[in-house]
Formats: sequence, structure tokens, C-alpha cells
Amino acid sequence: MQTIDRRGFLVTAALAGLGAAAGGFRAVAAETRLRCVWWGSADRNRRTNEVIALYQKADPQTVVSGEMIAGSDYWTKLATSMAGRNVADIFQLEPSTIADYSGRGACMELDQFVGKSLDLSSFGKSEIDLCRIDGKLYGVGLGLNSFCMMYDAEALKEAGLSMPEGQITWKALAELARDFKKNGPAKRNYWAVPYGARYHYVFDVWLRQRGKLLFQDGTIGFNKEDAKEWFAYWEDLRENKLCVSADIQTRDDNTIESNALTLGNSAIGFAYSNQLVGYQALNKKTLSIGMLPGEGAGKPTGHYYRPGLIWCISSTSTNPEAAAKFINFFVNDLEAGKVLGVERGVPPAKKVREAVLPSLNETERKTVDYIESLSGKLDPYPEPAPIGANEFDRGVMRPIADSLAFGRASIDETAQNLVDTGTRTLRKRG
Repeated sequence: MQTIDRRGFLVTAALAGLGAAAGGFRAVAAETRLRCVWWGSADRNRRTNEVIALYQKADPQTVVSGEMIAGSDYWTKLATSMAGRNVADIFQLEPSTIADYSGRGACMELDQFVGKSLDLSSFGKSEIDLCRIDGKLYGVGLGLNSFCMMYDAEALKEAGLSMPEGQITWKALAELARDFKKNGPAKRNYWAVPYGARYHYVFDVWLRQRGKLLFQDGTIGFNKEDAKEWFAYWEDLRENKLCVSADIQTRDDNTIESNALTLGNSAIGFAYSNQLVGYQALNKKTLSIGMLPGEGAGKPTGHYYRPGLIWCISSTSTNPEAAAKFINFFVNDLEAGKVLGVERGVPPAKKVREAVLPSLNETERKTVDYIESLSGKLDPYPEPAPIGANEFDRGVMRPIADSLAFGRASIDETAQNLVDTGTRTLRKRG
């Protein structure tokens, strides 16, 4: 797949407006109803509902019922609705789940709408292809992002520390954690770094820096020795009380609200770049953003551009054309773009991006600057994740790492368990 360089990212085709067909005679239009669901922060909920309200004004004959579901419950409810063939017309996915759910038959192919009710002419080809699985378009990316560290530079400064320019090394991060413990703020249950062993996307970056992959050919792309090295790094920090303790770290259910950075238990948090907006809204201290740790200059960074979040249309939707029109409005309308900002990632549509950038606040501007700073430092976008990738994160990686953190298993046992359980959980598409 073509990778997204800075030129491809910043220069795309112009926008074509949302049209309305005029019939040969006047008729009373029947009301169309759509359901739309997503997860996210309170800020995302507000922005999304504002765009829904804008759309209702633009298309009064379509009633869109929106619902935000807490991140911890979203996937459970999605699975239940799939079983009952009652998935919302429009639902939110992410890069690690679109291959999985399209493979399960939950997502409608969208190529039939492109150039008609769904205008993607302002997207670069590479940006569109990020949501293609086996050559078929199953979603529309809502913004570009990448992995990142967010951190309280003021807290680090208080300890006489600072983040280096570029990418800090894993070794230097461990040293920073040690120095922070000695010289950091005298605050109970406060560390420099989280216990990162449970974050599958950080493990993904770490593996890529070593020439490996999290997923490959429908199964795991790493072996037991890779997993042992990964877990050993974090266990060394935990055993020396240099990272967030297990009882606090396990509260993190992969939401902004439950992250140790937001809870005031760490000066550094691992996240996705677009989430800086949500994190800053919940943190009193000004947050900075930088790359996840790496292996040093000249080595692969492990980072890549990804669609931050994705709108999909349910394969069981009775109003797919109307759903496509709503998505079209969401990604192409200038006023909608100004409301959304970069909370879901940097807008992929050129005209929207140009309209949004001048109105961004300082925090939002940081996310754009960060994305642009990655140009020339990126790995290729990975192959579609196998079926079971979402369960690998929630049902395999997190609980297995948590068990290690609580001392219920050795590093060797944990590594073997991750390989065995991960292999059983994943399967190829098709």
C-alpha cells in the first residue's frame, strides 16, 4: 500500500458539495430515520451531537438518533446488536477493528456510494485505502492520527528533567522514571510512567522497531522471546516502583477518563495523537505531545499514519443511502469540520482542513504540528488486522499483562500465555 508522505497528506483534491436531487413533481417525502453510535469523551459527544444538529437543518427529512456508549461497554453492545441483527445504521470503528468486523459481516461495502452520495474526491488515494480491506471499502476515515506520548512537562521540570527533541529511547525512558522517583513532586501514588505492558498498540510500535509485527498473515507476528523481552522491561520498572502500580493501572479501560495521566497518577501517558484534545480538557496542567520511545537515531520509529476513527454503515441498515449522505456531510461540510476540529484526528478532506486550521486553539494545533512532524519518519501502514484483533486487545493482552503485574505469573509463563492465547484468538479473514 502507498504510504502517506507529507505531500500526500497535505495536498489532496478539492471538495464537491452535497447535492440534492430535484424531482419532476412535488411529493411529500417520507421521514427517514438513522441511528448512529460511537464511543469517546464528553467532548467528542458534544461535538458529534452538534454536527448531527447541523445535519438535521440541512436535511430535515432525515432524523438522526445519536448515542455515545462508554468505551468499556461499546464492544459488548456492538456484539449483542450484531447477534440480533440490529446494529446501528452508522457505527464507529478504529483501524484495529475494521478488518475484524467487516470480516464478521457487520460492515456494508461502500464503493457503491462513492462518487454519488459519498464524495471522497477531496481525500488522497492513500487515505481512502486505509479503510479498504481485501480491496473493498468498508469505512470512511474521520481524521489521521498516530501513536504518541502525552506528558506534563512542568512535572518533569520540577524533577530537573525534560523530554529530548525527537524520540526518547526506551533506555532513557527507564532512566527518566528512576530520576523522577528520586527528584519528582512529593505526591503519593505518582510516577513518571504507566505500566505499559498491557497496551497492545505500544507493543505494536515496540515490535516494529525490531523488525517484527503484532499481527501477520492472520495470526500473531511475534514469538515468545519477543514477548519475554517486552514484559521484562516493564516488570523491571514495576518491581523497582518506577511505574504506576498494578492496582491503579488496571483501572484503565482504554478511555481518557481512566488513564493514569488523567487520574493524576503519572506524568506521562500513552495514547493516540487526536486524543490530546480530550486529555487536555480533563487535565489542569498543560500537556505536551511527542513520539513513543524508540531505539535511537537511524532506527525505525515504529510509527505510522492511521485513520484515527472510522464511520461504517451496518450491513443490515435499511437506509444505507441516507447513512452515506450523513457520513458525506460529516467529512465534507465546512461548518461540521469547524465543530469537529481535530478531536477525531486531522481532517482528511483538504478543503475542510484548510477551513479548520486557522480556527484551532493551541491544543488542537499541537496535534496537527505533531502529525506533520512525523513526515519522513514513518513505517508503512500494516496489513489489515485478523479477525479477533479486538478481542486480542481486550480479552488477551490486557488481562494477561495485569496478571503479571499482580505477581500471579512469571515473565516466562506470561510470554507463553500471550503467544498461545493470542494464536487461538486470531484467525485469517475469508
